[in-house]
Amino acid sequence: MDLSVNYLGHKLKNPLIVGASNLSLDLSKALALEKAGVSAIVFKSLFEEQINLESAQLEDDLHEYDDRDPEMITLFPDIKHAGPKAHLMALKKLKEKLTIPVFASLNCNYKESWDLYASYLVEAGADALELNFYSAVSDGEKSAAEIEDKQIEILKIVKNKVDIPIAVKLSPYYTNPIAFIEKMDDAGLDSLVLFNRFFHPDIDIKREKLEMPYNLSTSNDSRLTIRYMGLLSNNVKADLCANTGIIKSEDLIAAILAGADAVQVVSTIYKNGVDHISVMIDELELWMKSKNYRLINDFKGKLSKQQLKEPFAYSRGQYVDFILKAGDYSKKYPVK
Repeated sequence: MDLSVNYLGHKLKNPLIVGASNLSLDLSKALALEKAGVSAIVFKSLFEEQINLESAQLEDDLHEYDDRDPEMITLFPDIKHAGPKAHLMALKKLKEKLTIPVFASLNCNYKESWDLYASYLVEAGADALELNFYSAVSDGEKSAAEIEDKQIEILKIVKNKVDIPIAVKLSPYYTNPIAFIEKMDDAGLDSLVLFNRFFHPDIDIKREKLEMPYNLSTSNDSRLTIRYMGLLSNNVKADLCANTGIIKSEDLIAAILAGADAVQVVSTIYKNGVDHISVMIDELELWMKSKNYRLINDFKGKLSKQQLKEPFAYSRGQYVDFILKAGDYSKKYPVK
């Protein structure tokens, strides 16, 4: 079987990519993932808030003893914190040690920051850049159009700044995701990663406090992603990467059948360990052999909207089917 795919300007040995997470910060873990068979790794996202907090903390530490003794002032010069220096050094080291592509991930608050930090990541050796549009709007001051226009502008700014392929990682929380994605596609997007998995707060009712649980995804979470893979396949120029809920080989195969060029995994590694990567790849090969597929392209997008004759397969199909077969579903899932 030939599992190779073209994604983000690179020929990858298979469609399995490790998404942005703390997994990439551990060099030994990253090397083990490469050995297990992953085709690329997305380095942990560089968040502007992280840089600003580190800078503020260092400034406080540097000036802790200011003016306590006149002779001590010269011992604490007013130096500027290097910001993402440690992050960039770790990225550079990872890039030097791995033979597979390493993609960087970036999330900023301000337009001026995106191109600055993007250029830093390119200098550190990133093979491609993933713009992580992780934005949870919590007020009503900005309209949907303002938010979308700003993100399109950021994409164009970064595209003009760097000379490596650019991916955008989106959430599903847009009024019309397809229309927005088409605008990004027209702006020169190289790849689309769907979807961001936000950290949502929970409430501990005993302590009456907010908490931030670390919720890993499940296979059921892949359904929304697969739907959009099917809708977008062959309808945009950008590569497509499924990101949420790819836990087992069945999820990987389903995403490709819908039209994904590649998938990103994180939760399944935390749940099942590094060796599960090899299992997923082996099972993909066995499935392809059982179906007489030699190449990924032999079945990629086979079940996308464009390839199916059923016009409502990716819109109201399941809803209509449920209504028409309500009796069958009641027998299959009786209320206890």
